[in-house]
Parts: sequence; C-alpha cells; structure tokens
Amino acid sequence: MGNEISVRELKSINIEGGFVVDGFPYAGLANAIATESLINTTSKFELAGVLDSDLFPPISIVRDEAPNFPARIIVNEDLKVAVFSSYLTPHESLHREVARTMLNWANEHKCSLIVSSSAVKTDEKPFVIGVASTENAKKRLSDSEIPILKNGTVPGIPGILLNEGAITKTNVIVLLYKGQETGPDFRAGAEICMAMAKLVPGVACDFRTLMSEAENIEQSLKQTEQDAGPLRDAIYG
Repeated sequence: MGNEISVRELKSINIEGGFVVDGFPYAGLANAIATESLINTTSKFELAGVLDSDLFPPISIVRDEAPNFPARIIVNEDLKVAVFSSYLTPHESLHREVARTMLNWANEHKCSLIVSSSAVKTDEKPFVIGVASTENAKKRLSDSEIPILKNGTVPGIPGILLNEGAITKTNVIVLLYKGQETGPDFRAGAEICMAMAKLVPGVACDFRTLMSEAENIEQSLKQTEQDAGPLRDAIYG
C-alpha cells in the first residue's frame, strides 16, 4: 500500500495565472480555519475536484446534507483561485506526497502562486509574517506590507512546499503565525485569512465576520477530527 494521492477533477478548471491556497491542517487548525473562512466569505467558490488515497481515513464528511470527501479542491474561476481544503489533518507520512501533489497540480494549471500557512516559534513581534521560495514571491510579500521572516523553522507540508518551490522556481508563500500550546485557533485563522486577502486579489474579508465564522469552523473541524480518530488509529496504529 503506497502513499500515492490521486486527484479527481469533477469539471474543467481554468485558473491559469491564478492562485492555489493550501488548506490542509497542520500543527493546529488555524490554516484550515483560514481557508474555510476564505471560502465562506467570498462568493462563487464551488467543488471542482477531490483528493483520495488508500491512507486517508475511509470517511464521508456530511455538511449541509451533502456527503464530502475529506480533502477537496474548491475553485473560484472568476478570481482564478483554487483552495485545497481538508477537514482532517493528514498523517506525517503523507506530508511530502500532499505537498508534491499540490505543487504538481498548481504547475499543471499554470498558477502563479501557492499560499500556505503554519505556526512558527520566533521572537519577531508581528502576529503574521511571511517567507517566500523565490525573489518574485518575496516581492509579493513586500508589496503587501507583510514582514518577512529572517530566521526560523517551517515544518510539515508548508516547509516542503517552500523547499520544493525554491528548487523548481515555483512561487510559494507561507504565512507564519505565533503558535500557542493552549487556547483556540480561530483568532489565528482569522488573522491568516486577512493576510491571504492581501496576496490574493478579489478575496473579500471582514475581520468581525471572520471572527464569528472562524469560531464555528474550529468547533466543526475539531468534531470531525474526533469522529475520525478511531479510523485513523486503525490505519496507523
């Protein structure tokens, strides 16, 4: 049983020159909260594809009376934005494959930028800072007035996106927020969503609305993670 991840597109997708947003949870739920908030507060996003693997928990996530794959591709063709959205945190053994699948898909669709986010341990003061894989991506951060990380560590899927992006000259930006051991993730999710809106033209974000929406999303994601726990344990032990 391999780690391969298959992408099944449900419709033709044209987002050439556009943006891919990584919404896989890692080291907390803030990234998933941010991307779900982005989808919910910007109109015309629709399901365009799903991701599947033998190593994903066998589960259907029911939302608004409709069954969903745990990992999906949600697209707004008007804005040329695709969000890789996941209700579940992928096992560490899948991080490289998830990142490479995302990079390959973005390049196949001729996208101009991949945006991700992660918690980071740093003494730098801004709540959200960024790091880029290329000089072009770094300029996007500067133009958006997002401070740039000088020293630090970026783990998991976002870290692999950065490394592979640097080698392949793919524009990747990872937004970093100060991780916390306790407390809710929804405020960090709302802050990241606001930062994403600076990088992705046309995405609408209202902080007050986001805060309310993000809190509800966090509770829903936590419940899904809890429900999937026994299935994940059966796969990974």
